Amino acid sequence: MTPVLDVILAEDNIVQRAFLARMIERLGYRIIEAEDGREALELVRTTGAQILVSDYHMPYLNGIELARAVRGLALDHYVYIILITSTELSDLSAEALEAGADDFLPKGSNQARLQARMRAASRMVSHAGELAEQHRILKEANERIQQDLKAAALAQRQLLPDLHKDILGVHIASAFVPSAVVSGDMFGCFALPDNKLCIYAVDVAGHGINASLLSVAIGHLITPEYFGKFAFDADGAPDPASLISNLNLRFCFADSDNYFTMFCAIIDVRTGDMDICQAGYPSPVCVATDGDAHFIGEGGFPVGMFPYATFENVKARFDVGGLLVICSDAAPEAEDPQGTPFGDLRLRELVARVRSADADGIPNIIINALNDWRGGKALEDDLTVLALKRTKARD
Repeated sequence: MTPVLDVILAEDNIVQRAFLARMIERLGYRIIEAEDGREALELVRTTGAQILVSDYHMPYLNGIELARAVRGLALDHYVYIILITSTELSDLSAEALEAGADDFLPKGSNQARLQARMRAASRMVSHAGELAEQHRILKEANERIQQDLKAAALAQRQLLPDLHKDILGVHIASAFVPSAVVSGDMFGCFALPDNKLCIYAVDVAGHGINASLLSVAIGHLITPEYFGKFAFDADGAPDPASLISNLNLRFCFADSDNYFTMFCAIIDVRTGDMDICQAGYPSPVCVATDGDAHFIGEGGFPVGMFPYATFENVKARFDVGGLLVICSDAAPEAEDPQGTPFGDLRLRELVARVRSADADGIPNIIINALNDWRGGKALEDDLTVLALKRTKARD
């Protein structure tokens, strides 16, 4: 059964009000009477009625002023306003529409004309109610999605290692700043036999759930055992390019556009020799003991983009007292309010300046510098910062 709609009838003339109330009640509506515009406004605010029929000439607030006041209320429903006017007030139609009136009813209208206006109002109220219900359902669904995303983000961040520790004479510190609720960054660090320290960083293309799921899959896949199986050649020599090639074949799908960039390094902590492979990931900054800061790596193809892509190893040095800083592309690509990117040069100079700082503090120093550069505006991409400081040699 269709619910009976409440109609606020604002008319200061008691005879006219009684006449109109009777006509409207005969059409199946419930009447709430108001003697003037001020009383009508209070009834709109408190009763929940969705139709207002108002005379133009009234004390305190006339019909146009009442319509304007109703539109200024913070209601959770729409109020359909019918303004009763005399024929000589037709020139006020534009002003009334601008104030928020929906329709007009000439004074002295017959039952048929009134019925037509009320049916139009009922259709509009019904449509507004349907839209409000759809909005409520969508809002509740969005709230559930946001809650799920926050839970997923918490679970994902628990997978990211909290790197603030010494491994094989190398002090490692990390910081992670997601640009959205969930992210596409992943990184890890392992100690392997024969005094080998392995570290990797991954940045999945895109944002949101798809990137997050892929990064979590990569994080589960790349374990110390995986490194030991695929990151060394048959003679036991470090071969990070072999590991990345294996990942490339695993993640190249004809029906998928997913891909990710990656940096992978194997450090011999006895000698300081470092074998790295770079798959589209930004080049890390390496600071030598003499203070020389330089980028290492030669770019390369992303992982999962081309099945025929090849990857190469590069040799580098990581001596005692040296610093290695790995940043995802959110660092050099961070733009200031004028649209100027932070850039590789500023990043290299920043790392050179902080080389004497405690390793645990270096990631946050870089993050703060980027925040200052951005003028406090949030980053547009996920940011990973890894800082490695070689504190002593292993025998």
